[in-house]
Amino acid sequence: MAGGRGAGRVSDAALPPVIGDEAQLEELLARPSAADVAFVRALKGDVAVLGAGGKMGPSLARRIRRAADQAGAHMRVVAVSRFSDAGLARALEADGIECAPCDLLDARQVEALPDFANVLYLSGMKFGSWDRPDLTWMQNTVAPAHVMGRFARSRIVAFSTGNVYPLVDAASGGCAESVRPAPLGEYAQSCLGRERVFEYGAQEHGTPTLLFRLFYAVDLRYGTLPDIARKVWAGEPVDVTVGHVNALWQGDANSYALRGLALCASPARALNVTGPDVISVRKAALFFAQRFGREARLVGAERGPCLLGDAALCGRLLGPPAVTTAELMEWCAAWVEKGGRSLGKPTKFERTDGRF
Repeated sequence: MAGGRGAGRVSDAALPPVIGDEAQLEELLARPSAADVAFVRALKGDVAVLGAGGKMGPSLARRIRRAADQAGAHMRVVAVSRFSDAGLARALEADGIECAPCDLLDARQVEALPDFANVLYLSGMKFGSWDRPDLTWMQNTVAPAHVMGRFARSRIVAFSTGNVYPLVDAASGGCAESVRPAPLGEYAQSCLGRERVFEYGAQEHGTPTLLFRLFYAVDLRYGTLPDIARKVWAGEPVDVTVGHVNALWQGDANSYALRGLALCASPARALNVTGPDVISVRKAALFFAQRFGREARLVGAERGPCLLGDAALCGRLLGPPAVTTAELMEWCAAWVEKGGRSLGKPTKFERTDGRF
């Protein structure tokens, strides 16, 4: 069911040279690949996206719904979130996605959720985690405990982060799944705590689980490459001390998350999810400067360790990304140049102290 190498690749003709507006952006993020459709055709049971109100949740839920419709698969796709934005719930329901309001920190609300054979767990807290470490730990460890207890008989793709790894030299190519976690700062520590909760459930209950260690998804409104592009466009300094980053088109991250259900195992299995390239911050800044006809104000020197992941295993199991790094950089340049919206949530990849 996982699909072989190249299974997720979309033909170049299917990719636009630039993304014109947010409607087109959202359509591309939610557009299922042939591999997604084939996977859903063989998938048994309904699918729940927990934490569906965040940056990735809406487009992931829509991709699954559209893949199921194209596959002729009769399954429910349910988005679970507090839904503080009632408009989001209405928009998802208009697209055929059921919405179940739920605060995952409330054990009684979690217990009241219906059964789902397949669970994608996206809930978590990063931004503001330094100011509210108490809430960070609650969101990143207590909510998963409620979910693991309720869905012990489901398959669970549990979103995690590369921040659980130690910082490494760029020449290493990044941390593989075999590297022992060494989280820096309370946010990263709480994310390892989240993993341990899901690992416990996988061991104690036999719950098939995948620890989905995502490194810097990019949807043009946020991500490592948009961060660099916006600084160059604004004439702001680009710090190259942390000289290398990862990046992955969020549409590819959505596809990998869905098809990652086939990789769930007990004991839990970890999977690095990012692009195949180690991207030089300096070279990316110079690329955007050339595209914009502006000067790149580079500061610092590439001497610091970096948060980098080796996604070779993901590529072997689920195929290469549909969008290459070069294509993604072109999209980012065009988006920033035309004044495309930013979510105002920088990745802070430059930080090496764990404060987010």
